[in-house]
Amino acid sequence: MTIGENCEIHPTVVIGDGVTVGAGVSIGPYAVLTGPLDIGDDCWIGAHVTLGAPPEWIGKVHPRTWTEVSPHRGVVIGAGTVIREMSAVQQGAERPTTVGRGGFVMNHTSVEHDVQVGENCVLSPSCTLGGHVTLGDGVNIGMSAVVHQRRVIGARAMVGMGSVVAKDIPPFATVFGNPAALRGTNRVGMDRAGIAEQDIATVEALYASGRLDTAELPRSLADAFAWWRELAVKPLVS
Repeated sequence: MTIGENCEIHPTVVIGDGVTVGAGVSIGPYAVLTGPLDIGDDCWIGAHVTLGAPPEWIGKVHPRTWTEVSPHRGVVIGAGTVIREMSAVQQGAERPTTVGRGGFVMNHTSVEHDVQVGENCVLSPSCTLGGHVTLGDGVNIGMSAVVHQRRVIGARAMVGMGSVVAKDIPPFATVFGNPAALRGTNRVGMDRAGIAEQDIATVEALYASGRLDTAELPRSLADAFAWWRELAVKPLVS
């Protein structure tokens, strides 16, 4: 293991081999960290958090000890991320499981194997991301929402509390319900990101029509939609 400078690690924490902890990290009581695991600088890890457990995938190897390095693809936690108490992030089986820089993962949240979360995302209490889920930057997942495995959620989308996401959510959308349905744009998130009012209005009009005409998309947002279209296999809106 490698521990950076100025860390505050409670004496009850379990840290296995293959774990790298950056500088200025705080880790609370009874957290369990197993490698391969890389925690960036200035992260805050709450009590009873589990980072690096094996994938919840039948037939995958579960190491016998809490010190040996797992034979899986690892976990990467970006700098400045907060992971609150009782949450878990699993090892990747086919790709590293990642939580991007500046993330805020609230209590009792489950980030399953092979999930990749973009930068500055918010995962509210008790939400679950199934295996291989991919989130763009700035996504906000509401309390107790469930995202089906292999779903893709575009940048700065908002998923309402208690929702069940069964299709790929486009960027800047607001969705909620079971199954989650398109309810408009995430205007608050777009405004906070500094997106121009004219561009917000254009996306609002497209979502109100229930379609995504590429020719009408603002140029400033083209990359976000292109990223989503490349990954989405079950788009909520097309």
